[in-house]
Amino acid sequence: MNNNLQMVYTYHNETKHSQQRYARSLGYMDWATQPDPYRIYLDTDTTKLPLSFDNNTLEYSQIFQKPKDKSICAPLCIEAISQFFQFSLGLAAIKEYETQSWALRCNASSGNLQPSEAYILSNEIQGIKNGLHHYSPKAHELELLSNTKELPIPKNSFLVCLSSIVWREAWKYGERSWRYTQLDCGHALKALEVSASILGWKIEVLNAKDSQLEKFLGLNQKHRYIKEERELADILILVSFDDENDKNIDTKDINLNEIQSKLQDEYEGKANQLSLSWHKWDILEKIEDTTLSDNLEIKVFTNTKYEENPYRQRSFTAKDVVLKRRSAQVMDKDDCTISKNEFETIIGSVKSYESSVHLLMFVHSVEDLESGLYLLVRNKEHKEQLQGLLKEEFLWEAVDTNAGELYKLEAGDFKFLAKAISCDQDIASHGAFSLGMLCEFMNPLEKHGPSKYKQLYWECGAIGQQLYLETTTLQLSATGIGCFLDDIVHDTIGLKTNHFQTLYHFTIGRGLVDSRLTTKEPYENRKK
Repeated sequence: MNNNLQMVYTYHNETKHSQQRYARSLGYMDWATQPDPYRIYLDTDTTKLPLSFDNNTLEYSQIFQKPKDKSICAPLCIEAISQFFQFSLGLAAIKEYETQSWALRCNASSGNLQPSEAYILSNEIQGIKNGLHHYSPKAHELELLSNTKELPIPKNSFLVCLSSIVWREAWKYGERSWRYTQLDCGHALKALEVSASILGWKIEVLNAKDSQLEKFLGLNQKHRYIKEERELADILILVSFDDENDKNIDTKDINLNEIQSKLQDEYEGKANQLSLSWHKWDILEKIEDTTLSDNLEIKVFTNTKYEENPYRQRSFTAKDVVLKRRSAQVMDKDDCTISKNEFETIIGSVKSYESSVHLLMFVHSVEDLESGLYLLVRNKEHKEQLQGLLKEEFLWEAVDTNAGELYKLEAGDFKFLAKAISCDQDIASHGAFSLGMLCEFMNPLEKHGPSKYKQLYWECGAIGQQLYLETTTLQLSATGIGCFLDDIVHDTIGLKTNHFQTLYHFTIGRGLVDSRLTTKEPYENRKK
C-alpha cells in the first residue's frame, strides 16, 4: 500500500473515539494558549466594506431557483462583495454573559474556533483595488496583500480561496482537530455558495495544485507567518453570474500561472500571532502533509449539487436565515416532535443521487414516521453494496417520500443508543432525530489518493451547513456533533470493513434558549 495512503488510515484509526479511550488531546483547557479567532495582516492597505444589514434580499426558497435573466444578478461592486462576505463568513451576532462576550459567525464552526480564512483575487470590481486581499471578518474589511494594475480574470467574475489554520482547533481538540478543521472548510464553502446565490451568482470549485495555491496566497513566504500557526490553502473558487443566457466561463481559460505573474514577488502585511505558546501534535503535521495534492488528476473535488426540494415552502428572507443560524446547546426533550413535512423539508434540502455521503438516521419523534433506524441513500449505485455490507436482518423498507431514497432499516427506540454514540450527549437523543454521515471511504481513497480524505470531510461540512440553514427556516434547531464513537456506529449497522466510514454527526430538534445570555448585533462600532 502507498505510504501516504497508509498514513491516512493510521490517522483515521488513531483519532477515533471509543468506549475505551477518546482521541488524544490535552484533556484540559489551556487558556494561556487560546488562539485569537481572527487572522489579521498588519501594515496593509485596508478597504472598509459597507454593512449589508439593511439590504433587501430574496426570500430564502427563491435563491435555489434557476435565474432566467441577468436582472437579479448583482453587479460586481464593493456593496455586493460586502454582502457576499458578510452573509457567509461575517459576524452574525455578539453573545454576552456577565462580563464575557464572543462573536458568532454565519458559517458554522466546531467549538466556534473558526479555523477557516478567505482571500479574494479581484479585477475590475468597482470600489475595490485589483489584486489579492484577505477578508477580515472582525472589522468586515479587505486587507490588500498584493496590488496590481490588472489580473487576467474573466469578466464578471472573481476568485476566492479558502485556507485553514489547524492550530485553532488543535488548541482544544488535540489530534482529532484536523477532522473538524476540514468540516469547517466544508461549512465555509456552502456558506459562500448560499451567499453567492442570494446575489444571483454561482460558484465553481477549480482544480489547482496545492503548491500553486500556497504561492497564490503567499503562504510560502515564511517570514510573514508564525511557523507554529501553519496555514494551508484548501479550495480555489470561481464566482460568476448565474445567468442561463450567458455562456459559461471556460475554466480552462483561467491561467493561474499568468495570474500569479501579475502579483508581487513579496506580499504586503505580516500575519498576527494567534497564541503566546503552542502544543505540538506530530500526527497533525503528518496528516496535513500527506493529504496535500500536487497532481491535478487526483484533485477531483466538486461541490455536490443538491436536487430540487419539493417540500421547501416560502419563509424568511435569505439574509435573516443566514444571520439567525445557530448551533443549539440543549434540545427541548418535552417538545421534540416535528411533522413529517418538516422532516422531509430538512432531508430534502440535501437530496442527491450522486454523492459519496449517505445519511444514517436515528428517528426519535417525527409525526407519521415510526421511530427507528433509517438510511437516506444519496447515490443509487451504492444501494446494492450497502445492502451487502450492512446487517442481513435489516428491513430495507422503502419510505414513501419525494425527499430521496429513504429506507427503514429497523424499528424501535434508538434514543439511548444515539446518546451513547454521541459521547453520552443528551442533545443527540432529545431532538426529533439525529444522523451520522456515512461516507464511501476505501474505494475513493484507493482511486484518487490521500487528498480525497479531506475532500470527504468538505462534503460532509457542506451538508451540515445546508442542514443548519434549512432547520432555521422552519424555526427549528440543529447542532453538528464531532464527538462520536466511530466504530460503535459501524457495529450498530454491522459494518466490518473500511468501504464506508462515519465522518460527521448531526442532531435536529427544538433548541432551548439560554435566558442568561444577551444578543447584540455585530459591528456596533461601525454604525453611526
